[in-house]
This record gives sequence, structure tokens and C-alpha cells, in this order.
Amino acid sequence: MMASRGYEKWVFTATSDNEAPVFPDGCRDILVIETQSGPPRIILTDHDLVPRQVRLTAGTHITGFRLRPGSQLDPAALDAIARQPGDADAILTETRRDPDDLGDAIMALTRPGASLRSVAAAAGVSQRTLQRRFREFGLPAPDYWRLLARARRAAQCLTSACTLADIAGESGYADQAHMTRECLRWFGATPASLRRDPRRLALISQPALGNWTGEQISTR
Repeated sequence: MMASRGYEKWVFTATSDNEAPVFPDGCRDILVIETQSGPPRIILTDHDLVPRQVRLTAGTHITGFRLRPGSQLDPAALDAIARQPGDADAILTETRRDPDDLGDAIMALTRPGASLRSVAAAAGVSQRTLQRRFREFGLPAPDYWRLLARARRAAQCLTSACTLADIAGESGYADQAHMTRECLRWFGATPASLRRDPRRLALISQPALGNWTGEQISTR
């Protein structure tokens, strides 16, 4: 995966018919999907709220552009990419835009112990105003970012030797059972099963909300 000016470029080729898991990560992706028949398809994904499976046929080649959490895209950019898929990098560099205040708010919401109240206060606005700003830009509510970031932070700690109870506490959960419920919600698996599945953990840990390129995921 290659970092480039506010988005991450990645490629994937299906060598056989299979299903691939997709996990909520706080990002939207532009997908250039090429199959053995027909022209490339261009898709802008939505923010995933739950894990899902995507069915792929052998020979499918996907070039993806994962947008930085909170990034906005000029609708005309998708049309331009559809006309010239090979120019997607240049098109995104010219048309992608970030609402700076919301980018800062999203980053603040990913930090341990963050709350809507504290982030709104730091931004100098009311909680309702901050919520309204997220709606105006078609973004999920502030709690989406806060809770997903906490779950991703906990999942990335599962590669350590720490006990699940310790990880739950360090990640800001009330207890291990609380962390288990949240992992099931966001990743469709318990922390114990995720710990036994390095491939799934690697997918969950890819650069996205809370650990975008140049950012660090931390615990309390």
C-alpha cells in the first residue's frame, strides 16, 4: 500500500473465486474494478458500519484509493476517473478536499478518553454544532469515530503479550466483556478469536482511522 497526499493507493488481484472480508475503518475508498469482461467500473464506497463479505471472481483486479478519514471528494472527480482510470492519482490530487475543522475533530475523537463534549469544547463550539457539521458533510456522527477508533486501538494491541483484561483497561473499556461486545460489533469476532487470526488482524490494522500515515495509535 502506497501513501500519497491524503490517500492510500492499494491493489488486489483475485486469483480464484473467493469472498474477502471488509471491516469498518473510518475511510471511503475509490475502487477501479477490472474484470475479464467489460470496461472498468468505478465505485466510491460508503463508510462501513459493520463488517461484511465481498464476493470476488477469479481474475478481478482492483486498484483502490483509500481516502483519509473525513476527506471529501468532488462528485465530478468520479466521472473524470471513469473516463481516465489511469489518471486517478492526478485527479485525486487536484480534487480531494478536507474540511479542516472536521479533520481536526475526527483526529481528536480517536484519542483515548475523548468525548463529544471535550472535542466540541476544544473546537470552541457546542455539541449540537459539531454534530450538525458532521451531518452537513455527510459524515457519520462523532460517536462513530470515537467508538471505532477505540476498537481499532484495542485490536492492534492484540498482537502483544498483554492479557485481554489489560488490553480492555488500557483501551478505555469498562471491562473485558465490554471490549468483547465492541469487537463483535465492529469486526464480527471476539478478541480471543482475532488474536488467533493474524491475517484478519493485519487487515484491521491497515492505515485508516487512528493510525493514518504519520499518525500513531496510542493507549492511555
